[in-house]
Amino acid sequence: MSREVIVRLASFIAVSLAMAAWETAAPRRPRIVSRAIRWPANLGILAFDTALVRLLFAGLPLAVAVKTQEQGWGLLNAYHLPFWMKVACGVILLDFVIYLQHVMFHSVPVLWRLHMMHHADLDFDFTTGGRFHPIEILLSMGIKTAAVVALGPPPIAVLLFEVLLNATSMFNHGNVSLPPAVDGVLRFIVVTPDMHRVHHSVIPRETNSNFGFNLPWWDRIGGTYRDQPSMGHDAMTIGLTWFLEAKRQTFIWMLILPFRKTAGGHPAGGGGNRGKDPE
Repeated sequence: MSREVIVRLASFIAVSLAMAAWETAAPRRPRIVSRAIRWPANLGILAFDTALVRLLFAGLPLAVAVKTQEQGWGLLNAYHLPFWMKVACGVILLDFVIYLQHVMFHSVPVLWRLHMMHHADLDFDFTTGGRFHPIEILLSMGIKTAAVVALGPPPIAVLLFEVLLNATSMFNHGNVSLPPAVDGVLRFIVVTPDMHRVHHSVIPRETNSNFGFNLPWWDRIGGTYRDQPSMGHDAMTIGLTWFLEAKRQTFIWMLILPFRKTAGGHPAGGGGNRGKDPE
C-alpha cells in the first residue's frame, strides 16, 4: 500500500469517526430517514467510487503533479516562488477549480443529471459528503488532472488538497451543532455545515448558492453566497422536491437516477428542483 493511500485512508477513518461521534452527541437536526437505510447506500456509493477511481486512475493527479515538476509544466513552474508559496497557491487554486466545477455541474443540464444524486439525499450528514455518482467522480478526476497540468502545483500540494477536500466535505456536510458566534468566525476560513446546508435546500435559489466545499471565499467573490436558508435550518426541507420518499434512498436507485425521465431539468434553468420557489 502506497504512502499516499495510507495518508488518505487514515485521514478518512479519523474524520469519519470524529464526525459520527459529533453527530451523535450534538445533532443539528433530527433525522428524517434511519441511518440503517441511508448509511449503507451512501457509504456503499463512496466505496464503489473509490474502488473505481483506484482501478482506472490510481494516484493519477499525484503522478501527473510529479511529471509537471520534472518537465516544468504549469503556471506555478513559470515563476520563481518559494516552495511554501507554491504549495499554498496550489491548494488555493485547486480549490477554486472545484468551486467552478460545482457551479458547472449545476448549470449544465446533462451534468446536473449526474450531480442531482448528491442532492437527492433526504438528510444531511457526513455521509452525504461522499455521495456522488460514479460518472461525476470520473469527470471530476479528469478536471482535477487537467488543472494539475495547467497549474503545475508541487505533488505535496495535490496530496494536501485531496486530504483537505475529503475532510472538509465530511465536515461541512455534518449534522452537527456549532454556536452561532463560532460558525460566524469559521465562515471566513472554511465552509461550515450551516453554510453548506443552505445549498441542499429544495428551494432553487438556495440550491444555487454556497457552492464551496473547502474555502468559503469563492462564493462571496462570485456572488453565490447566501447567509441562511429562508425557512431556517430546523424547518427547511433538504433534498429534491420530486424525490422525497425514503424508499428511493438505495444504492441501485442512486446509480440509475441520472437516467430516469423524471431527472430532467436543472436548477439554474428553473427545472431541476420543480422550478418555482415556494412562497
